[in-house]
Amino acid sequence: MPIIAKGSSGKFEPCPAGVQHAVCCDVVDLGLLETQWGAKHKIDVRWQTAETMADGKPYLVNKRYTLSLNEKANLRHDLEAWRGRAFTEAEILGFDVEKLIGVNCLLNVVHKAGNKGGTFANVVSIMPLAKKMASIAVAADYVRVSERDTTPEPDETRDIAPTEDEVPF
Repeated sequence: MPIIAKGSSGKFEPCPAGVQHAVCCDVVDLGLLETQWGAKHKIDVRWQTAETMADGKPYLVNKRYTLSLNEKANLRHDLEAWRGRAFTEAEILGFDVEKLIGVNCLLNVVHKAGNKGGTFANVVSIMPLAKKMASIAVAADYVRVSERDTTPEPDETRDIAPTEDEVPF
């Protein structure tokens, strides 16, 4: 099965900096990823904001975490801030992070310039909604990463190996 690499269009529009009303739209299991401290199980938590881009779609922001509720883990710190309370001993034994999907929050988004140019929107803190704030829902057209069809179109597949003359490098 081919894996197609493409250049970026350069038209990415980062989420505006500041406090954003958001709803968790996905939790993506990234599996074991190599880090400077060895292989760690990672997840991405993804949010859609109430603020929309010029095309009417909500901004998407995400934050990557190690899947851990250790007392020093960023995931635990952010979830406790988001929930407005500490985890109980029973919850620390196992918390289903997919429960976050559909839950609203306030995100503090900060812009950071990339090494090769571009601006990245980074989630630096998460807070619960204020008591009387209305909730927003995940956009109806959002498809979770785990449910996306990644099957290539029939014309993108090859049943035969390339000849020496066809090798692209």
